[in-house]
Amino acid sequence: MRLEQIKKIGIVGAGTMGQGIAQICAMAGFKVVLYDIEERATRNALEIIGKNLEKGIERGKVTPEQKTLALDCIDISSDIQDLRCELIIEAIVEKLDIKKSLFLSLEEINEPTSILASNTSSIPITRIASVLNYPERFVGMHFFNPAHIMKLVEVISGVATGAETAQCIYDLALKLGKSPVMAKDAPGFIVNRVARNYYVEALKILEEDVSNVQDIDKLLESSGFKMGPFRLMDLIGVDTNFSVTTSMYNAFHQEPKFRPSRIQEQKVDAGHHGRKSGKGFYDYTD
Repeated sequence: MRLEQIKKIGIVGAGTMGQGIAQICAMAGFKVVLYDIEERATRNALEIIGKNLEKGIERGKVTPEQKTLALDCIDISSDIQDLRCELIIEAIVEKLDIKKSLFLSLEEINEPTSILASNTSSIPITRIASVLNYPERFVGMHFFNPAHIMKLVEVISGVATGAETAQCIYDLALKLGKSPVMAKDAPGFIVNRVARNYYVEALKILEEDVSNVQDIDKLLESSGFKMGPFRLMDLIGVDTNFSVTTSMYNAFHQEPKFRPSRIQEQKVDAGHHGRKSGKGFYDYTD
């Protein structure tokens, strides 16, 4: 598959990442099918995409015409049969078995030439592709939150990923206005493996009562980081961040430096998932 052969892109998952990926694909002129098993989630996603584009207009980065054209490019669906596309990008929960099941279903309804891509941030691409009949067409395409703003995209090749497949996704990322990097398959890939220490060490400081959330963030922001670890976890999603850390901890055979935090686990159990839930390490209800 070459970039010029991609006309329609399917996005699986209408959450925060799926919304952003759908938006930038539509802005680049691709026909997009945004799919989620929850019909309400797709309607909500379309509304959020519209608001994002409106903010872009206010900032002078998007024209009203571009907004109209982008929204016209997006169809929403809760029927997996509508995901017959040249490329499908998955952005769902970080659970290996669920991803495997999804991609088996997608492979069954699509042509052998279709590319299947995962936005996973921590699960090895080779593990997901192990159940597929055409693993050479499977690749990682890891965006960063918020996907419609952040420039970096990791293009991850599993053991069986074809060079042509990886190059096609790299070229697509460029067309989307992103800055792609090629990466080999490993838990956390490049960015999340490095960034995990930023979160985990900050949580250890909190657990040991060395300092509080506000002061840890203030210190790191004053050192040059745009966002402190706790503000960033709230933005990404405390639950998502915890899931990625847990996945990497297990993938590295319980390497102590990746040990998930009990404090973060309690936040997840309490439903304090960050900005999206109104409360995380900070309160956003006001």
